[in-house]
Amino acid sequence: MEELKKMVAREALKFVEDGMVVGLGTGSTTAHFIRLLGKLVMEEELEVYGVPTSHQAKFLAIESGIPIVSLDEVDAIDIAVDGTDEVDPQLNLIKGRGAALTMEKIIDYRAGTFIVLADESKLVDYLGQKMPVPIEVIPAAWRAIAEEIEVFNASAELRLGSKKDGPVITDNGNFILDAKFERIEDPLDMEIELNNIPGVVENGIFSDIADIVLVATKEGVKKLER
Repeated sequence: MEELKKMVAREALKFVEDGMVVGLGTGSTTAHFIRLLGKLVMEEELEVYGVPTSHQAKFLAIESGIPIVSLDEVDAIDIAVDGTDEVDPQLNLIKGRGAALTMEKIIDYRAGTFIVLADESKLVDYLGQKMPVPIEVIPAAWRAIAEEIEVFNASAELRLGSKKDGPVITDNGNFILDAKFERIEDPLDMEIELNNIPGVVENGIFSDIADIVLVATKEGVKKLER
């Protein structure tokens, strides 16, 4: 699996050009891309600037030798490269297992080209087929929001930390609910509905945002475009 992740990360490098501002996603596949991009910067003196979507991406980019800028320091983001949890046939996504979904959506949405890295296991017939939808919420409202989500025939659980007691805390100081849906028929509508709940900061449905999805397979990398 790691070799497939490296393969698709190398393919994404082909979209990077000198002078670009690059949105740097969060997750294990994107981590390979960041390391490879850093190597390119060091060996070929490529001038690029990275806009990280999380503390994890920021620390790794600095370690890899990529100059970092914040979102408010740039006029535009040329490309963003990020991973995903699910991809449907229309290239709608579920993202957020790394709890960085809010900054990911802000940066990915503003990119001139949003490139998604995936493997075949992430391809689904409809969103919600395999993975829950992560929802970033204000801590004081998490229980009320979890109950309200039941209106959509979904069940939501507070995400707990695996290496600490208590809930996962996002980079923004919020909690994450993982909402399991039977089936998401209309991703755009559900994305809007969830964000309309008071106390919801952002949710992990990324509808109509991805431009290119690079899928790692045993036969090579398959390119899907909107």
